[in-house]
Amino acid sequence: MKIHISLAHQRLTLISATGQSDRSWLVSTAANGAGEQSGSYCTPRGRHLVRAKIGADQPINTIFVARRPSGEIYAPELAASFPERDWILTRILWLSGSERGFNRLGTVDTMRRYIYIHGGPDHLPMGAPASHGCIRMRNQDIIELFDLVPVYTPVEISED
Repeated sequence: MKIHISLAHQRLTLISATGQSDRSWLVSTAANGAGEQSGSYCTPRGRHLVRAKIGADQPINTIFVARRPSGEIYAPELAASFPERDWILTRILWLSGSERGFNRLGTVDTMRRYIYIHGGPDHLPMGAPASHGCIRMRNQDIIELFDLVPVYTPVEISED
């Protein structure tokens, strides 16, 4: 099993061990486009792994701060109070780069950049780049993906 994320199509596809496309979801990747440099707010390309799964059994719309549940549940009223906040909701799949010097170690390290596949407010559009570098999904979709993939699932992020 592996995950493929197409930046051009803003789509995450789960591929079975036989190479068949099992599931596919619209996502939102970085508004700044593709890039590996720390501080770029870009989505890193190349080969990665799901290094950690965070949030199992948390309620939908759980707000995470520094990868920990904050005790709050996302609501429009809360969003109105913090309009510029980058909401990380429901579940987190924390990615680690697999290509030394490209997306692993130094100033291009995906894990140290805190790049996740995570839930976001369901009113935000999918299928268009708008995130701060992460791969954002609808909350029901990230729950489904989270339950299907184990830690160390390979993830390929490509521009095609």
